[in-house]
Amino acid sequence: MPSTFDTIRCDGNLTVAGRYKPGIDPAQDILQRVLSPFTVDFTRLRVWDAFATNLPGTAATDDLALVARSGAAPDTWGTRSPIISAGDLKNAGATTRYARLMVQLPENYEAGETITLRFYAGMETTVASVSATLDVEAFLTNYEGVVSGSDLCTTAATTINSLVFANKDFTITPAGLVAGDWLDVRIAIAVNDSATATAVDAAIGRIQFLVDTRG
Repeated sequence: MPSTFDTIRCDGNLTVAGRYKPGIDPAQDILQRVLSPFTVDFTRLRVWDAFATNLPGTAATDDLALVARSGAAPDTWGTRSPIISAGDLKNAGATTRYARLMVQLPENYEAGETITLRFYAGMETTVASVSATLDVEAFLTNYEGVVSGSDLCTTAATTINSLVFANKDFTITPAGLVAGDWLDVRIAIAVNDSATATAVDAAIGRIQFLVDTRG
């Protein structure tokens, strides 16, 4: 009999009459895909403190809006595409507006591995005179109508006060998270402007959920 470390070579066909038991877990033979992207449909975002309500078409009070990008032909099909907007906050002082989103870890998410929320964001027309930031909070739901533990997002509020839209990444603590878990996410855009004559519109053009998957 060959030892455990011998190599068996078969130049022809090999027929196995019984069951074949590989020495390695087949799941481990499948390469991990690092930061697989899952893009979020904007229509899934809701009013943060009235979750049964869709985002409004005009940002107001403390709510972000789902709108077409501003310009000569807003909301015109084939001309403008949807964005998440904080509205025109020129000379409005310090204002924070929110939206809320439920995100599920996909079935091929590898438990305890990297989770990132990525936002492609910036300013539409004019930068704010003081600041414009994006922030995220994320809680694990316990399926009983409340959340488990504390905020899982470890990234602080990040500036988006630029006319050049760019990716802004927010890290989610993955410890204990498994495929199928639901995260209750609140998105905040905070703008502080006090000396601008033209529109100051902070916006999100894309939201992606990036996770390490296998399979």
